[in-house]
Amino acid sequence: MPRLAKEYVECDQHEKAYQSQDAIFVARKRVIGNRRQKPARFVRAVGLGIKTPSTAIEGNYVDKKCPFTGNVSIRGRILKGIVMSTKMKNTIIVRRDYLHYITKYRRFEKRHKNLAAHCSPAFEVKEGDVVTVGQCRPLSKTVRFNVVAHEPAKNASTGKKSFRVF
Repeated sequence: MPRLAKEYVECDQHEKAYQSQDAIFVARKRVIGNRRQKPARFVRAVGLGIKTPSTAIEGNYVDKKCPFTGNVSIRGRILKGIVMSTKMKNTIIVRRDYLHYITKYRRFEKRHKNLAAHCSPAFEVKEGDVVTVGQCRPLSKTVRFNVVAHEPAKNASTGKKSFRVF
């Protein structure tokens, strides 16, 4: 953990209310003596083989729904999909393509589902990127997943609705 900041740096303030991490006490006094200081930013490992991004460790954003710096645990399903829309604030739409077998014709048909996922400021996500999302508790009416990994789009020429199975 050498990348953690030892002194408190003011977090990004974009909201009307003052933003601070729940686990960090902002007004702590200097330590007298040679005791080890706690880091000035709360960051945790999600587990399940998911690496914590360096932007979550070194950044200064506050997001209580972020799995790395907030109060959300990842449990259940881990899914991959293509980002369809980034128009909402901190929420993206992920398209998942799959094949459905029709017994009568002994063939497959293409189907897809869209799911909403929370995207923390640790990830710079654009349309067409491939993201890995993990299931978490309900964060809103439609959001039950959280972005845990991000791969930039390899080929920008393919359309948004092109079929791609992972």
